[in-house]
Amino acid sequence: MAEVSAPGHGRAGLRRVARGGALNVAGAAAGAVLNLAIVVAVARGFSADTAGLLFAATSVFLLASAVANLGAPSGLVYFLARLRARGAEHAASRVLRIALGPAAAASLAGTAAMLALTDDLASLMGEPDAATYLRLLAAFLPCAVLTDAALAATRAHHVMRAGVLLDRVGRPLAQLVLIAAVAATGWAGLLTVAWAGPYLPAAVLAWWWMRRILASHREREAPPMSPARPAGPAAPAEHAADEVTPRAFWAFSLPRSLAAVAQLGIQRLGIVFVAALAGPTEAAVFAAASRYPVAGQFAAQALQYSAEPRLAELLAEDDRRGANTLFRASTAWLICLTWPLFLPALVYAPLLMEMFGGRYADGAAVLAVVCLAQLLAAALGMGDLVLAMTGRTRLNLANNLLALASNVVLCLLLVPSAGGGGAAAAFAGAVAVRKALPLVQLGRSHGLHPFGARWALAAGSCLVWFGGVPLLCAAALGTGPWSLAAAMAVGSAGLMATLWRLRDRLELDLLLRRDALLAGAG
Repeated sequence: MAEVSAPGHGRAGLRRVARGGALNVAGAAAGAVLNLAIVVAVARGFSADTAGLLFAATSVFLLASAVANLGAPSGLVYFLARLRARGAEHAASRVLRIALGPAAAASLAGTAAMLALTDDLASLMGEPDAATYLRLLAAFLPCAVLTDAALAATRAHHVMRAGVLLDRVGRPLAQLVLIAAVAATGWAGLLTVAWAGPYLPAAVLAWWWMRRILASHREREAPPMSPARPAGPAAPAEHAADEVTPRAFWAFSLPRSLAAVAQLGIQRLGIVFVAALAGPTEAAVFAAASRYPVAGQFAAQALQYSAEPRLAELLAEDDRRGANTLFRASTAWLICLTWPLFLPALVYAPLLMEMFGGRYADGAAVLAVVCLAQLLAAALGMGDLVLAMTGRTRLNLANNLLALASNVVLCLLLVPSAGGGGAAAAFAGAVAVRKALPLVQLGRSHGLHPFGARWALAAGSCLVWFGGVPLLCAAALGTGPWSLAAAMAVGSAGLMATLWRLRDRLELDLLLRRDALLAGAG
């Protein structure tokens, strides 16, 4: 029988997620702008062929990073949060030893593999010149892996500031500055180093921050001291600590690693397929179109980072009511944060693509399809994360592999004839598979789903102000910059007024509190 959380307790849990989420969302907004600026800088500062090569090579790098981390970030959040919930935080050092050694070794092995396979990978991408890009990127793979693991350990303690400052703002800002400097010199040979170089200081600072947070928690919560403990059943905290074995950790984490690879593959393999089957210029257009919705993906990830440790705590206590409340509230928040970005893009897609340069205007249809996929992803919530936090990571892996397989098959079928448009359609199909399957499984096993009054209010409000208003502005003023500015101004004012009236019903008052950002800093 699932425990039923008291209303006050459930709202306190939501408040904790909202505090971390507010800071993460602020960081996501800054990160979205910076990452979009990076794409614009590359697209405008270099030829379409060079841009396409960089985007394809960095996609391979990110896939390799997802493989090499072995799922350690997810495992760290899951097990450290569960230990906190059960009063066994003194076992955190054991979890870190289990996680970080293999992840570091795997990152070095990944570097060696990338160096050994660069020519083959470049041939697969259809561009031998990509080998140089891949060799330079391989050197920074351990930095990316260690950064992810260290920041995951800070999130497990509900400290979000490290991830925001280092991963959301610091690294992309450094990348943008370096890429702009390289563009000014006109020497494309330094472009890869400019993109990958900031991973090194990010790794050093993330490691320092993690050690600082863990030392602070050790000082506040000393290990249980009971040398004369009588014989008998172990305390709950000791049971929780004993459950953290290498076998248990990697049984959870390795499927999460493969699932993360599959998710990243869904996002990035389209670029590689388009580069190989339609050429680097077409790949650059598709990459630019698919990068615009990254702003919404950052918002989604911001909420997931904040909700992940709390979901692990709730499900460790079998508090299904609390987990369902968090699932539904976070989905409403996600719709409110992301639909205002994606809905206007359906109307103003040609204008938005022109900011990358005139040769990218043909990607308007690609942008529209990708935005439709992101609207669906937000509407269905973070079911894949909730499923993983129930401990069913193998089922989560199966879902993601099925989604990746559908993406690959659709790319092979559609890209040769439709180019970037085919890759966008394949991406949308994969998103539908990845998001729908967990909802069916969670509904059957735990009775969890994201739908309800909050969902309807959030979706309806966004459709009125960022669906209807842009259509009216486009009909009256055309689809130029002034029309977009008017649509965004009217839509923003209308949505903010509507959400203010609905803030209690949507639990938005927790996100809008002045102390949310400060408390989320940890």
